[in-house]
Amino acid sequence: MSARFSVNFVDGAAVSAADRGVAYGDGLFETLRVVEGHMPLWDRHMARLRAGCERLRLPSPDADTLRVEIGRLCHDLPDAVVRVTWTRGEGERGYALPASAKPTLVVQVAPLALDPAAYRDGIAVRLCETPLALQPALAGMKHLNRLEQVLARAEWDGTAWGEGLMCSTAGDLTCATAANLFAIFGDRWATPPVTACGVAGVARAEVLACRDVAVEVLRPDELVRADEVFLTSAVRGILPVREFAGRRWVPGPAVRALQAHWRSLGLPLPLFEGWSK
Repeated sequence: MSARFSVNFVDGAAVSAADRGVAYGDGLFETLRVVEGHMPLWDRHMARLRAGCERLRLPSPDADTLRVEIGRLCHDLPDAVVRVTWTRGEGERGYALPASAKPTLVVQVAPLALDPAAYRDGIAVRLCETPLALQPALAGMKHLNRLEQVLARAEWDGTAWGEGLMCSTAGDLTCATAANLFAIFGDRWATPPVTACGVAGVARAEVLACRDVAVEVLRPDELVRADEVFLTSAVRGILPVREFAGRRWVPGPAVRALQAHWRSLGLPLPLFEGWSK
């Protein structure tokens, strides 16, 4: 099936050319997974969206009304990926904030299919040349300007690479183009900070809540010395990394335990031969 859209609770995909989200990227988005009508990470998504609205001086959407709309569009889909886009709405030309914002809500829904091989064997990742600019005023939020990620993802074609890792302009690893990064060194778990650039992922927050993880600077030459490396995404879950910069890994016990935790949340990952809970 093709994607379904609604704009301000009306089916369709048309958004005004005067919308500030179109003109300036003035808004936020959340991408979430809905399984049999359930949204296990809903509270985390809404907390991040509200925090982003406060920082951008945007009114927040009504969570209950939004949840009903998502459920309506997902009603016959057993597993779906949903993008919620929340903009400041239409405004006059210029950067000045409108005196009274009338936000635009766009909900996009599509069926979700996950590749079992990625969860069984892991994915190969590359280092992107495009860096993330340091901008603490926007760091952590899922704001609508994703041009750095667009340029980074344009650096490769095909299926040889499952993701690309991005550094900040300071040269520190920050994240993947559409996921957060974790590394395990013996008993120590680590993930890069996202206070100067990058996105504070919902899946990242779940891992931080259930494991003792050091939030610390990681550089590419340090990552190759890790015992396990994995990516997290609210939609894709726990993705082991099998190859980076000439180093190869086999998914280890920590990754397998997290994959089991993901399933226990009600977010199934593909099962494969040899899997045991």
